[in-house]
Amino acid sequence: MTQDPDCYSCQNEARLPELPPREHVGSDDHWRVAHAFGAGVPGWLVLLPRRHVTAIADLTDAEAAGLGTWQVRLSRALHAVTGCEKTYVAQFAEAAGFGHVHFHIVPRSPDLPPELRGPRVFGLLGRGAQESVPDVRADEIALALRAALAG
Repeated sequence: MTQDPDCYSCQNEARLPELPPREHVGSDDHWRVAHAFGAGVPGWLVLLPRRHVTAIADLTDAEAAGLGTWQVRLSRALHAVTGCEKTYVAQFAEAAGFGHVHFHIVPRSPDLPPELRGPRVFGLLGRGAQESVPDVRADEIALALRAALAG
């Protein structure tokens, strides 16, 4: 697989066997799922291709074929695990060091304040350690999601 040594996602892909659950919720030949770091929402996931890709148009047909299936499977698993009312799906890949295509799959709980709904939910990403989902909790969620995906 093509990897970029300066890419955060590719660096984690290279460490795949030793990644904690939060960095490897699930995977197949083309996609890997991780719990987002710095997120103030438990279950905020990132779906990313396992090879370095910087534009959706550059996905292979096989990668594209699995994309929708992963998004739906993850949305169902998030509903089962977090009780979310719906999920948001977004893709930008514009932040420095994060040009690797990745899709945010964000569980929207029924009690999320209206001022944080829709694209404003991104106000809950990039939070400091005090406001982010702790690693231990992200690992617990990741393992529950693995079980939901397997069932």
